[in-house]
Amino acid sequence: MKRVSFAEFGGPDVLHLEDAAEPHAGPGQIRVAVRAAGVNPVDWRIREGQFQKVRPIELPAGVGQDASGVVDEVGEGVEGVETGDHVFGRGLSTYAEFAVLSAWARIPESLTFEEAAGYPSVVETALRLIRQVGVRSGQTLLVSGASGGVGSAVLQIARDRGITVIGTAGAANQDYLHSLGALATTYGEGWVERVRELGQVDAALDLAGSGVIRELLELTGDTEKVISIADLGAPELGVRYSGVTGNVPQALVEAVGLISRGKLHIPVEKSYPLTEAAAAHIDSQAGHTRGRRVVVV
Repeated sequence: MKRVSFAEFGGPDVLHLEDAAEPHAGPGQIRVAVRAAGVNPVDWRIREGQFQKVRPIELPAGVGQDASGVVDEVGEGVEGVETGDHVFGRGLSTYAEFAVLSAWARIPESLTFEEAAGYPSVVETALRLIRQVGVRSGQTLLVSGASGGVGSAVLQIARDRGITVIGTAGAANQDYLHSLGALATTYGEGWVERVRELGQVDAALDLAGSGVIRELLELTGDTEKVISIADLGAPELGVRYSGVTGNVPQALVEAVGLISRGKLHIPVEKSYPLTEAAAAHIDSQAGHTRGRRVVVV
């Protein structure tokens, strides 16, 4: 089969499309013929070697953790899913023709394979962050870097829970944030004052890693009410860096429920073939994404 892999840490140019042995489903796992794989910032962070001190991997290694596809192999002990089912979920080396998933759910009828591939990690992350930051109905959550996949999920899930959301993003994405029910403002000089004009901030999330931790602390006044998933230096300022995955199966159940109720939709901004995985990483690292980017198999 074909898969995207890298044999050394570095920039997008270390990614290569190679012939590899097909993986097989072990106990508690399923294998899918991949139709699309989600492109997440963690993919290129791993490729750069950013997590080697805390989560080392051996090289060469595949790329990707989210996928949608058709079940073609069911591991021992797995119930409730059959070959031929259309599923989306979380696994390893998903930029490939076949991938093994350890968590999955059936794709809601309203989603295409490309759309479904963009949900697993971002919904789990959004649910985890809202829980960890402790924001409640009637309060206001500030989201820095709100237009990407995780931001899109956070805004919609928070609004469904009665939380007011203020989102910061580039000028081109202001209307998009408004469409998700958020109050919105742009980055740049004076953004803290613009946020204050929109309301009191009870909690804040840093999703972009653009060096705004001090400002988020200024707005919330509490290190316990700020969390980052993008700034590895956040702990130096007393702020939690949330990088440990939570309950993915439960997150997928909640995602299906939200999607089915029409409360969650994350658009696909751009799709790339496997041969253009490097371009997908370049665009992901550049930021300013509206929704999700996916690799199509």
